Amino acid sequence: MTRPLARDRAPLLYRGLHKVVPAALNALFRPSVEGIENVPDRGPAILASNHLSGLDVVLMPAVLQRPLFFVGKSEYFRGPARWFFRNVGVIPVARHGGDAAEASLRKGQEILECGQLLGIYPEGTRSPDGRLHRGKTGPVRLALRTGAPIVPVAMLGTNRAVVRKTPVPRLGRVGVRFGEPIDVQRYAHRGDEKFALRSATDEVMYELMLLSGQEYVDEYAAAVKAGGVPPDVELDAFGQLPDDVFALPEAS
Repeated sequence: MTRPLARDRAPLLYRGLHKVVPAALNALFRPSVEGIENVPDRGPAILASNHLSGLDVVLMPAVLQRPLFFVGKSEYFRGPARWFFRNVGVIPVARHGGDAAEASLRKGQEILECGQLLGIYPEGTRSPDGRLHRGKTGPVRLALRTGAPIVPVAMLGTNRAVVRKTPVPRLGRVGVRFGEPIDVQRYAHRGDEKFALRSATDEVMYELMLLSGQEYVDEYAAAVKAGGVPPDVELDAFGQLPDDVFALPEAS
């Protein structure tokens, strides 16, 4: 990593925002929180969440007492944005050339090996239609590499509260539901097999479907956004901090 992560220690700005953002969210959206006891008090865990809205990236860390880290492309770390992202728990990863997906996985592995919580969106991007889409295999790969459990997390109603391209949020109830940790270690002896990775990933997505109540569609969200054109399948890619959350320019 660019600099070591202290165990259970969040960056300064993260800690400052965590003192004020939860109160603001409570006033605006009165979020309900279920199953918070399923998040380990210590040690690494992968929080695999559905992704309905830009509010998700703020809401999930706000309801947690432990710091939550994400992996983001190094292109985000330019100019003033560099200081901001570094200090809200986003870890940069260079994804130029070579195996970009493997570089992302290595950064995620480093976060987990520091005993931290890692946030991942298995769908890889925000749902374009409110449904739950086919998951990428990165969370399972990381769990098999590190032994960290996967905690499924359902964001509830955030797509109704914050609508894309609508500047004013709609006041109303949202929620976060944490499911029981999923142990995928029974796939460890088959961790390099595509079928095993897909089976374990589908298990995670099934739990997310039950937690969220969303309709599941066995198609990548990126393909739906592209009008149904099948994307290149990257079995070892996992959901990065989505480009559309902070509306930063995407690298060419």
